[in-house]
Amino acid sequence: MKKSIFIMAIMTAGTSFGQHKIQYPQTKKGETVDVYFDSKVSDPYRWLEDDKSTETEAWVKAENKVTYAYLDQIPFREELKKRMEKLWNFEKIGAPFTEGKFTYYSKNNGLQNQSVIYRKGKDGKDEVFLDPNTFSKDGTTSLGGLNFSKDGSKAAYSISEGGSDWRKVIIIDAVSKKVLEDTLVDVKFSGVSWRGNEGFYYSSYDKPKGSELSAKTDQHKLYFHKLGTSQKEDKVIFGADQKRRYVGGYLTEDDKYLIITAANSTYGNELYIKDLTKPNSPIVTIVDNFNSDSVIIENEGSKLFIETDLNAPNKRVVTVDANNPKPENWKDFIKETENVLNPSTGGGYFFANYTKDAVSLVLQYDYSGKLVREIKLPAVGTASGFGGKKEEKTLYYSFTNYTTPGSIFSFDPKSGKSEVYQKPKVDFKSEDYESKQVFYTSKDGTKVPMIITYKKGTKLDGKNPTILYGYGGFNISLTPSFSIANAVWMENGGVYAVANLRGGGEYGKKWHNAGTKLNKQNVFDDFIAAAEYLIAQKYTSSDYLAIRGGSNGGLLVGATMTQRPDLMKVALPAVGVMDMLRYNAFTAGAGWAFDYGTAQDNKEMFEYLKGYSPVHNVKKGTNYPATMVTTGDHDDRVVPAHSFKFASELQEKQAGENPVLIRIDVKAGHGAGKSVAASIQENVDIQAFTLYNMGFKTLPSK
Repeated sequence: MKKSIFIMAIMTAGTSFGQHKIQYPQTKKGETVDVYFDSKVSDPYRWLEDDKSTETEAWVKAENKVTYAYLDQIPFREELKKRMEKLWNFEKIGAPFTEGKFTYYSKNNGLQNQSVIYRKGKDGKDEVFLDPNTFSKDGTTSLGGLNFSKDGSKAAYSISEGGSDWRKVIIIDAVSKKVLEDTLVDVKFSGVSWRGNEGFYYSSYDKPKGSELSAKTDQHKLYFHKLGTSQKEDKVIFGADQKRRYVGGYLTEDDKYLIITAANSTYGNELYIKDLTKPNSPIVTIVDNFNSDSVIIENEGSKLFIETDLNAPNKRVVTVDANNPKPENWKDFIKETENVLNPSTGGGYFFANYTKDAVSLVLQYDYSGKLVREIKLPAVGTASGFGGKKEEKTLYYSFTNYTTPGSIFSFDPKSGKSEVYQKPKVDFKSEDYESKQVFYTSKDGTKVPMIITYKKGTKLDGKNPTILYGYGGFNISLTPSFSIANAVWMENGGVYAVANLRGGGEYGKKWHNAGTKLNKQNVFDDFIAAAEYLIAQKYTSSDYLAIRGGSNGGLLVGATMTQRPDLMKVALPAVGVMDMLRYNAFTAGAGWAFDYGTAQDNKEMFEYLKGYSPVHNVKKGTNYPATMVTTGDHDDRVVPAHSFKFASELQEKQAGENPVLIRIDVKAGHGAGKSVAASIQENVDIQAFTLYNMGFKTLPSK
């Protein structure tokens, strides 16, 4: 470590805890300046973007040392951890599925770091098929995906090391579980789709020069891997001559067609089809632009069923013949409604899963397009699943909401009868809690839904510790789901509120577009209005309010706390997109431009982005809320440099006594595949930090 970079000193923004001031690492400031449309923008912490440097590594260690010293002295942290572990410790079983002669399912005994894949044969005996807990000693290597060949005799599973999006694919004999050939490496943003038993399609990028965790990945390609051959012989099917950031390939259930999707951003894709029953058949274009999201979800012979939002902002399902598949020939099968559609197929039926005011409504259709029934759900909440092979006699779906742990139901598609298949035994009394949906008014008059969950009988006196959670981007809908961490929060008298902001997908394409590019401020205004509603209705007050979000939601928290630092007591931005001028320079970040725009687009877009970019809007002399930034050193989705630079700006410029910490998980990525132990500790630290900075010396439940 160079002394010129790290000088452990009491900063002017030092914060007291216990009898001591926090001694933040004094982070070196460089002299990097970028020019955008004749405007100079300094980037003093550019050096923290180098994830391979020993200087960055030393900075991470120094920051974590400060953070954990602070967390270690919170008096109720261990008590909170014991309760979190106890509540988390219940058996979790996934829905079964059949491949070949076996029925497979996932199970976690309670506190296992990773869920185990089991199977059952005709003898009815259960055996371990894959145990990801054996992949690494510390639980940081996880199972990314598992796919079987047509007859179930072979399988390919992917693993993620340290939470990275880069995967390895291992091919095994599914009966004996023996590895068949060399591991495929450097696979990213990819599924595995088998063609019979001869091989499979997958997608990846050429390995980038420089850091694999941060270097830009721009040209995705679809490959076919033939069993028995080396990866270097894999044939490029699509993407060699067409530069696209995201390419996917999958087969219809009958192996008749290869479907290819190609996109340059997270919204809008081209759609292609190739008839595999005809030798040397061409790849045929169905959609030749990026103006809609369209995917083929089913076929009957040459009749294709396409889910699309083309001319249908809330989505519809259309049919077309594969021999003449252009959009002008599409015919409505399930028409667009006022609710957003998410269809699936299984058991010889279609299931139209609608999002209606952020909760589920499910309708069942036959292959002629006739409505069979509305499926009666256990309560108001989120239902997902209903997928399966055409010949399946029993389908499965899960149901959850903010007070109900996720349960799995078996479903008979013929009779429409549902039965509980697996209901977890959680040490949590759901009947003691309630969820209330409200509609509040945002700055421009837009009505925005929010679901508020809390213990029955909670006194609305403005003194309840409250977490307000949001996302607001990428057409993603936040629907009700149960969380052990949130259950512990509510047990301690906490209120948990989720706002369904613009930019999300709760009300279709229009709702999404209303929170993108030059409309992005709407998202922050919606979040601010949600906080003001909670305060006005006395669920909480600014002294007891925390705001939380991850990824795009981390940006949401960063922008909100820099625009309205007076509004909340605690800010919890996780793995956030914090540097809006440079997000597109890393990994696949350029693909987020549909939502954000880029600083290179034009002067107006540059100035708009700079106007809310969290890194560029930390102002010296401002009293910011108590902040704990969280990230992972292996995050190659939103590189940790975003969080590093934001935390550095806050630590330098914080004027008040509220602490500004950054908690950096080592050998962890954007969040997927995180071990149970790591997830528990992270949630404990977040809640302990939040309650402690709201003034609690013991748990509120005490």
